[in-house]
Amino acid sequence: MRSMSFSLTTRQFLEGTKTVTRRLGWKFLQPGDRIRAVERAMGLKKGEHPRVLGVIEIVSVRREKLDAINDLDCVAEGFPYLDAAAFVRMFVRHMGCLPDAVVTRIKFRKVAP
Repeated sequence: MRSMSFSLTTRQFLEGTKTVTRRLGWKFLQPGDRIRAVERAMGLKKGEHPRVLGVIEIVSVRREKLDAINDLDCVAEGFPYLDAAAFVRMFVRHMGCLPDAVVTRIKFRKVAP
């Protein structure tokens, strides 16, 4: 099973307030796919294992420009205190892309702890 990192949104994932994520890549996902959610997948030291947060099932996948996000989707992303413009700035800062980058919007549901 593939792993997807939720390092920036671990708290939101665990609290269940995050039901959507935007990613650079992940174009191959299909509804029904199951993914292991982990705290961090890359940068682990030799012998370290990722902290598993749960298993998610993909509900929907679509490609869209990052700056097409709306305030409601900020809530689904786990950031109810950010408006769309602030979310885009945060994403750009952490991911090193442009505001109009085409990203994969992934809606998911948690199926196992």
